[in-house]
Amino acid sequence: MELTASQNDALTELINIGYARAASALSDLTGHRITLEVPEVAIHRITEIANKLEKMLEGEVASVNQVFSGPITGNAILLLDREAALLLNRLLTDRPDMTGFDGAAREVITEVGNIVLNACLGAFGNLLKVQVTFTVPSLQIESVEKVLRSITIHDQGLEYALIIQTSFHIRVNNVSGYLVIILGVTSLETLLAELKKWEDRELA
Repeated sequence: MELTASQNDALTELINIGYARAASALSDLTGHRITLEVPEVAIHRITEIANKLEKMLEGEVASVNQVFSGPITGNAILLLDREAALLLNRLLTDRPDMTGFDGAAREVITEVGNIVLNACLGAFGNLLKVQVTFTVPSLQIESVEKVLRSITIHDQGLEYALIIQTSFHIRVNNVSGYLVIILGVTSLETLLAELKKWEDRELA
């Protein structure tokens, strides 16, 4: 399944609205100007995404996972490779000597994930006019394959994943990661239908 050009543009615009909120919250939290960009959005079957992500994220990754429910149900995950996660941590906390995931580092990455995921899921809910609730986020330091397996093994109904390439810009540094939103068929259909209604409202 592929997104149409119109669906891709609308979804990118919607996520950018969420990212603007996340960037503002992160800037307020850290005192540094932070921007977030969405260079690319694509949809894939769940069976395909492990191979695709493993080519872009090698070895251990830091993943912040949040389950959401409502008319649209699934999992949202922020994925950063080890070096990106550590660099993001150093930039946000001014700890240049930080080289591992101690308790403080884990809290920072979890909070960044919490802000980004909440902003995006909140934008989905507010602008698409659907009620979305979400759980407390959890952090894993694992391979991509293990992260995805731990999610899909608990919910066999998940079939599609939106993969959103993400760029953080902080103090002339760029940190790349991926936002992955995993959905079942019904939730994807609902999302695309509500996205069309939102487009129509914007054009009216």
